[in-house]
Amino acid sequence: MSQRVKILDGGMGRELARIGAPFRQPEWSALALYEAPERVREVHNSYIAAGAETITTNSYAVVPFHIGEERFANDGARLAALAGQLAREAADSADIFTPVRVAGSLPPALGSYRPDLFNEQQAQAIHRVLVAAQAPYVDLWLGETISSIAEAESIHAVLAGQPQPLWLSFTLQDEPELYDAVSTLRSGESVGAAVRRAIELGVENVLFNCSHPEVMSSAVKQAAAVREQLGADIGIGVYANAFDHGSNSGGANEGLSALRKDTHPEGYLNWAQEWVAAGATLVGGCCGIGPEHIGRLAAALK
Repeated sequence: MSQRVKILDGGMGRELARIGAPFRQPEWSALALYEAPERVREVHNSYIAAGAETITTNSYAVVPFHIGEERFANDGARLAALAGQLAREAADSADIFTPVRVAGSLPPALGSYRPDLFNEQQAQAIHRVLVAAQAPYVDLWLGETISSIAEAESIHAVLAGQPQPLWLSFTLQDEPELYDAVSTLRSGESVGAAVRRAIELGVENVLFNCSHPEVMSSAVKQAAAVREQLGADIGIGVYANAFDHGSNSGGANEGLSALRKDTHPEGYLNWAQEWVAAGATLVGGCCGIGPEHIGRLAAALK
């Protein structure tokens, strides 16, 4: 490896549910901000103790899609600020030598995995609330689970004037029949085109998240090829999910997707080592990947 692998945290929602925090659909991980914010801080602490060098704010579900239009209008800014504050406090109190960075999550504003629902004006109105509320607490911005290049461009536009660096993380088509194919975004756009555009936008890192582990290596290789072609100084990251095969077929917010059995910490590490060999420089986890996974990654890769 030409540079040290940096360790990210894992999923928030599933870990909240696992430790017994308030958790249900449709509020998902936002429910704990309402009813038990101390449990959010507990999850952040667990990831830091496991070895995460960057933690992500619990603002992914602070959108109308999850909490509803009325509650977002009334509570969205307050909940997003609380998410930023909890992550900042956890990072600043970490008893480790290397400072922990806080990433401000900017999720799909109108629904995950749904590039067909994207509307720039609506998405930007939601993201402006999240940005203004979290700005005092974050070290960087993380646009995550991005399904199309248009979504990435929209996030970049909202952040105009913000001093923190931007990371963009794309989600990939991951039906089992595509495992051996060249990875593409959920919009059908090529990974190469997405990475090229991200570099043009001046991002610090390009990542791939919330997709099955099998499709990540192809994406990393494509990203590394574009990086080399353009001579860009960016990192490449992966944080896959543990969803069972075919788990994306149900409607959004209808229930929790089943988790597969082969994404135990050792199995997940095996995939992570493939991603690093392909050129990844940042590794963490998404839905279903918890502190025990991050601890194993940190022990082997850090």
